[in-house]
Amino acid sequence: MRREVQQRNGGKRWLSPVLVLGIVAGLMAATSVVHAQVVPTSAGVAHQTTRSDARDTTVRDTAARDTMVRDTITHDTTVIVSPPSARSRVHECDTPNSAWLFCDDFESDRRSSYFEYDERGGSFVRRDSVGVDGSWGMRAHFAPHQVNAGSIKLAFGKTPSARLRSVDSGRVAYREVYWRFYVRNDSGWTGGGGDKLTRAQSLVTPQWAQAMAAHVWSGRGGRANWLMLDPASGTDQSGALQTVGYNDFAHLRWLGTQPGRTPIFDSWHTGKWHCVETHVRLNDPGASNGVFELWVDGELDGKREWLNWVGVSRDYGINVIFVENYWNDGAPVEESREIDNLVVSTGRIGCGTQQFR
Repeated sequence: MRREVQQRNGGKRWLSPVLVLGIVAGLMAATSVVHAQVVPTSAGVAHQTTRSDARDTTVRDTAARDTMVRDTITHDTTVIVSPPSARSRVHECDTPNSAWLFCDDFESDRRSSYFEYDERGGSFVRRDSVGVDGSWGMRAHFAPHQVNAGSIKLAFGKTPSARLRSVDSGRVAYREVYWRFYVRNDSGWTGGGGDKLTRAQSLVTPQWAQAMAAHVWSGRGGRANWLMLDPASGTDQSGALQTVGYNDFAHLRWLGTQPGRTPIFDSWHTGKWHCVETHVRLNDPGASNGVFELWVDGELDGKREWLNWVGVSRDYGINVIFVENYWNDGAPVEESREIDNLVVSTGRIGCGTQQFR
C-alpha cells in the first residue's frame, strides 16, 4: 500500500507502507465510534448503536436482497440499517407476531378464512400487482352511483352461532383488540371517503344483535375527506342488551363522534398508501373507562376515552371485524381503491415502514 502526496513544488513523494499503517492505527485509536458499512436504500435508513463482538449484522435493502456486513471491532459501533424491506412488508404474514390473532397479506388466498366474503359481482376482488409494493391485494371498484362494492367479514373469539366461524379456538371473549390495514384510493378519487370503511363489533345473538360497535367511517359534508370514530353501545348503562338485530339504530346508545385529523381522501393524499390502525378496549364492569382510538400512518388521528361500551357485563367480547366498501349515497363517479395487509391483534401492530409506493 502506498499513498501519493503532493509537495509544494509540484513534485511527488511516496509514503512507506509502514508509515501508512501507523497513521491508520492512530486514527482508529483516537475515536471510540466507527461507522460500519452504509447500505443505501430508496426508503431511507435508520440508525442504531449496538455493541459488536465479531458478529455478522444483516442489512436488508429494499430490493429484498441480504447483504452481510462483517464487523470485527470490539468497541461501540454505529450500524446503519434499513427499515423493514419491501419483501418483509409484502410477506409479513410469514413471520407473525405472537400477539396477532389473524393476518392476511393477500399473497396467499385466505378468503376462506372470512366467515363472509362479498365480492359484489366482481366489484371487490383479490388481484396481483394492486397491493403494497406491487404485491397481491384487494381492489374495490365502484361504478357510478354504486352503493355496495363488497366487504370481508372476520370472526374470532366466542361467537353466538356457527355461521360466525372464528379463525381461532373460539373460546376467548376479547375485551381489547387492535386491527390495521393499508388503503390507497385512486389518484383521481373524488367525493370524500365513501362512508363505511371498517368496524369492530360484539355480536351476541344469532340475529347479530350488537352489544357494541366501533365504527370507523368517513365524515359527511365538509368532513367527508376525514375518517371519523363513531362508537355505539347496544346495552343500557347496566349492561342489559337492548338491540334485537343488526344495525338496530333505534336501540343503539350513541357515545359521541370524534373526527380524525388527516384528510386522507383529499387530492393531496389519494394515490398513496395509508396505514390505518384502530384500537378498542371495552370498559371494566361498572366503569366508564373504555377506549376507542385511531392512528393514520403511525400518528394518532383520533381518540375517545371514558366510554361505557357494555355497562357492567363481563360476558361480552369483541368478536368480528368488517372491512367494507359501502357508500351510502352511491359513488359520484367510477373509481377504485385498494386494501392490503389486514392484521388483527391483542397488541399494537404499527405500520412497519410508512414509505410506500
